[in-house]
Amino acid sequence: MSAAVFEDKLYNREVAFCKVYSLEAKEKLEKIFLKNRISYFIEWQEKPFLQRVMNSSKEKNIFTIRINEADVDRARELIAGMESVKLRKMEQNDK
Repeated sequence: MSAAVFEDKLYNREVAFCKVYSLEAKEKLEKIFLKNRISYFIEWQEKPFLQRVMNSSKEKNIFTIRINEADVDRARELIAGMESVKLRKMEQNDK
């Protein structure tokens, strides 16, 4: 998402909403967001080598999901209780 500029002030409306730890959960989250018209951006991160070696899980990917701050409350309701998803705590400055 791009930042809006009004009268020489910058407003970035995108927030890091959650981290997803499995490909299946990421795909399910995408479908939920698309169905409910929530704009999102997926930032892919690879786990460090030692973390992959020490972790018995086959999953090697971590995804950070970014959404518009106006959709945070609705998105929280939609994905409540979803496995392999860790919501980020929103600071007062983020909301």
